[in-house]
Amino acid sequence: MNRAVGLLAGLVALLLGAAPAPLAAQSGMMAHVDLRSPKMSEAELSRDEVVAILEMDLPDRRSGLADKSLNGLDLSALDFSGMDLSRVRLNRASLKGAVLRGATLDLAWLIETDLEGADLREASLIQAQLINAHLANADLSGARVIANFEGAHLEDARLTNASMAPDMRNQSMGLMRTVFRSAVLDRADLSGTDLGWADMQFAKLRDAVLVDVDFSRARLGGVDMTGAKVHGMNVAGANLASAQLLQLDGGDAIEGLEEAINLKRAFRD
Repeated sequence: MNRAVGLLAGLVALLLGAAPAPLAAQSGMMAHVDLRSPKMSEAELSRDEVVAILEMDLPDRRSGLADKSLNGLDLSALDFSGMDLSRVRLNRASLKGAVLRGATLDLAWLIETDLEGADLREASLIQAQLINAHLANADLSGARVIANFEGAHLEDARLTNASMAPDMRNQSMGLMRTVFRSAVLDRADLSGTDLGWADMQFAKLRDAVLVDVDFSRARLGGVDMTGAKVHGMNVAGANLASAQLLQLDGGDAIEGLEEAINLKRAFRD
C-alpha cells in the first residue's frame, strides 16, 4: 500500500528545510523521508532527561521538547499536558497511558507509536503522522486533527466532538484531509465528530458509534460499518462504493444518502 496517500503539506520541510509543498505534489513523499536516519529512529534525550524538562518551571517547560528526536523512548504514563510537542519525532516510542491533554503535536512524527489509553483530549494534531500507530482506548475528544492515521489501530477509542475536517477557507496550497485509510476503529465512539472530506477508505468501523458524524464528501469506499450506530450520520457527497452498511442501528436516520456517490454500489441490508 502506498503510504504516501494522505500525507500532508509541510513534512518535507522538517527534513530538508524546504517550504511546505502542496498536497498535490506529495505523491511519493515518503521516498524522501529516511525513517532509518538518526533523526527519525534515535533519541537525543533519555527518559530521565525528558522527565527533567517536564518538571521545569513554566514557561521553559512548555517548549522544551519541541522539535526533539525522542524515537523509541519509553515515555509511558508521563504527563505532557499543554506541552508544545510540535515537530517532535516519537516514532516507535511508547506513550502508553500518557497524558497529552491540550498538547500541541502539529507536524509531529508518531509512526508505529504506542498511544494505547493515552489522553489526547483537546490536543492539536495538525499535519501529524500516526501511520500504523496504536491508539486503542485512547481519548481524542475535542481534539483538532488534520492527521494521517493510515493503518492505525483505534479500537474502543473515544473521538467525540473532534474537529477533523479541513478549513475550506485556507486550502490555497492544496486540500489537507484527515486520513484513516485501512485504520481499525471497531467500537470507537466518534459521536459529533466532523470528518468532512476525510479519507476513510477500507477503514473498519464495526460496532462503532457514529451518531451525528459528518462524513460529507468523505472517501468511504470499502469502509466496513457493520453494526454501527449511525443516527444523524451525514454522508452527503461521500463516495460509498463497496461500503458495508450492514446491520446498522439507525440506518433510516442517515442524512444525505440521496446526495451520496455510488450508493448503489454499497452493500446494504
